[in-house]
Amino acid sequence: MTSRPAAGSVWHGRASHAARSVTALFGRKLLFLPGTHLAAVAWNPGEPVQSGPAWLHALRRLASGSALAHPWHYWWQAHYVDCLVDTGRRELGSGATPAARFNGPGNPSAGQLASRLVTGIRLRNAFTFVNNYYDDMAWLALATLRLDALAEETRKPGRRRNARVRKTLVLQFDAASTDDLGGGVFWSKKRDFKNTPATAPVALFYARTGQRAKAQSLLDWLDRTLFDLEQRLYLDGARLDAAGTVTVDRAVYTYNQGPVLGALLELGGEANLARAAELVDAVDRHLTVPAPGAGDAAPRTVLRCDGTGDGGLFTGILCRYLALAATDGRLPEPARATAARLVTDTAQAFWDGRRTLDAGTPAGSHPGRSVFSLHAAQPADQTYPQGAVVELSTQLQAWMTLEAAAAITGS
Repeated sequence: MTSRPAAGSVWHGRASHAARSVTALFGRKLLFLPGTHLAAVAWNPGEPVQSGPAWLHALRRLASGSALAHPWHYWWQAHYVDCLVDTGRRELGSGATPAARFNGPGNPSAGQLASRLVTGIRLRNAFTFVNNYYDDMAWLALATLRLDALAEETRKPGRRRNARVRKTLVLQFDAASTDDLGGGVFWSKKRDFKNTPATAPVALFYARTGQRAKAQSLLDWLDRTLFDLEQRLYLDGARLDAAGTVTVDRAVYTYNQGPVLGALLELGGEANLARAAELVDAVDRHLTVPAPGAGDAAPRTVLRCDGTGDGGLFTGILCRYLALAATDGRLPEPARATAARLVTDTAQAFWDGRRTLDAGTPAGSHPGRSVFSLHAAQPADQTYPQGAVVELSTQLQAWMTLEAAAAITGS
């Protein structure tokens, strides 16, 4: 077995550090239920450390109702599943032994933790995987598909539960993929807005599950309706009002380009691959900002980030799919090189800008863990200074980006 390249080893370690940091700061059981896992939506370093055994702390949380009082972000948890699958794939590359686990031999593997997370999502979501937003459900369907693939690679049977998840959710996708507005997928159960955030991941799910005609039809609708000919990027969505008028929302978001890119690559073919290469180039031209510390002599750029809340996930999602483009031999070499550069330069900026916790701070219960900035172009000391509440979405974004860099350099 050949050893990893030096760069790959470096990114492997950085991605593992991000995985350990996010799971330590945000991960917990759902209430006190065994076999569950969930991420808090925020980490407050000012919260007092709870004394006593873990079960007593969980009981206190249950009694106060605080565990269910926090905002519920279904799709953040779905991307947490995807991040754990990324980590699990790297564990597999390290031999898949307990000693190779990202969080030590005494803890669950990343794949096991991801499976517990899927259980936690169902319980927290009122014992169902269905919610009001089709894009949320598409992200979870994609994540469980990858989780089952990881289980197969580790020679462990995939959870039949994951298959039931997708069987349930594909009915939702089929119901949301209508001829209204000429095609596409509705964003929510209100059924008045079809957009890229729902249509693209559903198209990717169809492509990965053998429903290629459905996937191509959705991509064709995106090209007809939401592809901006000037920027060569995909716009946000199209809305139908009560009078029957269609209005296009012309906002351009980083994450919308990602799953479109993934679906184009999954389906392949000359036209799709040409559009994929074009999309990588457009991202480089329109969705980047100057890298921190970049001088005039050797200007560098990193991907634009979109703040906190849901926007805290956007750039990480794009990086996940740029990594696929960077390692796809069917694309022209310049497109692959551009995709790789965008990912690794953005990951490097997140890594350089991290803020490491130490035992002398109020967050001293997590020494050595890191908080990552919400913007690759700014250090965490500025965006999340000591004492600031840190949002899960932004930390998943940095973790996803570091995993993407590890996937490129370790391939």
